[in-house]
Amino acid sequence: MQPRMNRQWILRARPADRIDSSLFELRETPVPELGDDQVLAQTLYLSFDPTQRIWMAMDSYIPKVPLGEPMRAGGIAQVIESRHPKYRPGELISYLCGWQEYVLLDPDSPERFPPVKVPGHLDPVLTLALSLTGLTAYFGLLDIGKPKAGETVLVSGAAGATGSIAAQIARLRGCRVIGIAGGPEKCAWLTETARLDAAIDYKNESIGERLDVLCPDGVDVYFDNVGGAMLDEVLLRLALHARIVLCGAISQYERPDAPYGLKHYLSLIINRGTAHGFIILDYFDRAAEGLLCLNRWVEQGKLVQEIDMQEGFEHIPATLTRLFTGANLGKQLLRVSEAPLPVRSSPIERMGFGLLSAYMGWRKRQRPRRLHSRT
Repeated sequence: MQPRMNRQWILRARPADRIDSSLFELRETPVPELGDDQVLAQTLYLSFDPTQRIWMAMDSYIPKVPLGEPMRAGGIAQVIESRHPKYRPGELISYLCGWQEYVLLDPDSPERFPPVKVPGHLDPVLTLALSLTGLTAYFGLLDIGKPKAGETVLVSGAAGATGSIAAQIARLRGCRVIGIAGGPEKCAWLTETARLDAAIDYKNESIGERLDVLCPDGVDVYFDNVGGAMLDEVLLRLALHARIVLCGAISQYERPDAPYGLKHYLSLIINRGTAHGFIILDYFDRAAEGLLCLNRWVEQGKLVQEIDMQEGFEHIPATLTRLFTGANLGKQLLRVSEAPLPVRSSPIERMGFGLLSAYMGWRKRQRPRRLHSRT
């Protein structure tokens, strides 16, 4: 009997500047036999995020991807074989699957990112889209930005996966929201679909001039995904006690040896502002809170999660480059395969999820002052 083969895209070289498909190499290797308490899962969907550029190049909050190993990426996979008592074939898991068709797991090993079961009644695509970038937007804006109704919130990379959610949450908080994006199509999506108050097309407009018109009293909260010169323009236009949420700096990821030097950071002193960086790992213990709230807003039609879905294992490297050319709109995902087994769904699991969601909604209604002070 022929062994099952696992196709993998491995990292063959570290990026010097711009990333391209030549940094990766396709490899096939036999899928190992399962040992005791191990699980074999088949990758269904992969997530693509700007932080993967950091994972390729340097040690940061987690070690860089080793050369010759599959590229690291989050995803949704389905258990197809299991010798672990807590995992059954058909179940869905969220995990750092990597760029490969099959992943062998040791659920009991002390991993920093252990597999998380995905309730079978949930949409796996929406769950994957919200589980990293959605949570980043939720906690970054509410816990760090602390927007108040009537304030002006500015979001860069506003048509991207994280920025689009952060901007819409600010709108739900009663803020006046302005998004920065590249191109007329993305700006039209921000104002017409995401229902922002205004959008700035950085490719065809002067950011500074547009901010002077749109924010005559300054920016109260800036959710920054871009960094560099764009951040400098915003620093010149801060309101008193402004908060800057340093979520990402995609303009700098491909220039590690020549980063942009901020010129106007003294504005933080003059305006008594704050700039606070964070990563989503800081909030993993509250992931259920964020996912429940985000899912509820999507179900109620209050929040739109735009998904850019690519298809096919062979297109994985090219899909990552879309993030750095601005080709994607919303959350960038790729479908690797269809689920090979019927998705296992438990009525008890569904009921528990519903009860927890109802409780979270009740808690927010009963304790608005406490939640407001925390968020």
